[in-house]
Amino acid sequence: MKKILLSGLIISTLFSCKTSQPQIVNLPPEGYHLTDSSLENAVIYQVNIRQYSPEGSFNAFTKDIPNLKQLGVKVIWVMPIFPISQTKRKATGGDDSKFASEMPAAEQHKYLGSYYAVSDFKKVNPEFGTMDDFRKLVKTAHANGIYVILDWVPNHTGWDHVWINEHPEYYTKNEKGEIIDPINPETGKSWGWTDVADLNYDNQALRKEMTADMKYWIQKEGIDGFRCDVAGNVPTDFWQQAIPELRKEKNIFMLAEAWEPELLKDNLFDMAYAWDGHHTSNKIAQGKENVSAWDKYMVEKNKKYEANDILMNFVDNHDENSWNGTISSRLGEAEEAMTVLTYVMPGMPLVYSGNEYGLNHSLKFFEKDSIPKTKGAAWDLRAKLGQLKNENSALNGGKNPAGFNRINTSSDTTILAFERENKGKKVIYIANLSKTNQKVKLELSGTFTNFMTNEKISFSKGKEISLQPWQYYIVTN
Repeated sequence: MKKILLSGLIISTLFSCKTSQPQIVNLPPEGYHLTDSSLENAVIYQVNIRQYSPEGSFNAFTKDIPNLKQLGVKVIWVMPIFPISQTKRKATGGDDSKFASEMPAAEQHKYLGSYYAVSDFKKVNPEFGTMDDFRKLVKTAHANGIYVILDWVPNHTGWDHVWINEHPEYYTKNEKGEIIDPINPETGKSWGWTDVADLNYDNQALRKEMTADMKYWIQKEGIDGFRCDVAGNVPTDFWQQAIPELRKEKNIFMLAEAWEPELLKDNLFDMAYAWDGHHTSNKIAQGKENVSAWDKYMVEKNKKYEANDILMNFVDNHDENSWNGTISSRLGEAEEAMTVLTYVMPGMPLVYSGNEYGLNHSLKFFEKDSIPKTKGAAWDLRAKLGQLKNENSALNGGKNPAGFNRINTSSDTTILAFERENKGKKVIYIANLSKTNQKVKLELSGTFTNFMTNEKISFSKGKEISLQPWQYYIVTN
């Protein structure tokens, strides 16, 4: 990763701040209760249990939970923990899709299948450990002031889920009466997810049973909400039925793998994916778009979403990493500037397993793999940004978000500058989002603190400053 250095500074100076040792906090016996205010300055962490450690177990991750506080993490999203179907278990993906059963017998044990091909919604995958091990994970997170949301797969099940035989009426069927894999509603053709069977939400009994299974994890296992896979492909009226029932149990946090604004209305989902923002950042980094595209994205976002809708900002996640390449392969020299942008723009930033350790390879999806575990520049950057997100209310991004004001510059195609403000506190982001040196004038005056170096920095309207390719500033008042 190329570091964006301010003039005259070296990397050790840039990340000289010391982080305190993690400490487990004392909380009431009833556990940690989610509040809207605690989400204003949260960082969300997506954990891929299988690939997080060589052991690939709940326990191996649980022991590291206190360290996540150094990154500002307040929500842990745990990728699906359920048993994975053996029937039609995938060994590869995409156009070269093969099932584990088609591979040489001596190799079949290597293919662990997709986390999203669930065979039982109320059990845990023995690959990861026991239910007691998962309970320890939740308890440890709560003891450290961190919520746990569970990755839920409402759109489909694996082919050996008990419902296949006991309730075939729960599934979508073709004209021959055969259960089918999920269909892309935009094309009318299969997504290619041949390892799973599509659920039919016209069936009211399915709706009740799916809601009951979700409620189990809240009532019995104390989780704090769900990240719902392909939530936009499930009928919105199911969520209108189910989510109020779930919220009767406790105040939960709901993340939709979706962009549709209607899913955030009327106390349904709390947060959706900032897909458009992610794609726009990638295109700018790759030279396919410029800063004007980011401005257009912000205008469209404000039209589509209400002020208290939360979007999850990200440079990486499990799908992007495994199927579309690493952060560095997608963002190149823009990696750091774009990572910083996900923290300072409105919304909640995501850290995917391995990002904090400089993960620079695409993790296998159906086989065992592992992330690096050595702290370095990637950790230091995210710890510094997590501190800013947690402690400066100008970056509030929940139900009561801080203000956002675009700062005018003399170049609206290469320089992105904006101010976040809340009750007199300000955080300002200035970045050259291009691969060439830029000289620019800003509509900004005053003396501020350079957050990354703790040095004073002054700006004057009409005074020209120079920025190297992908160089950025974060300044505070």
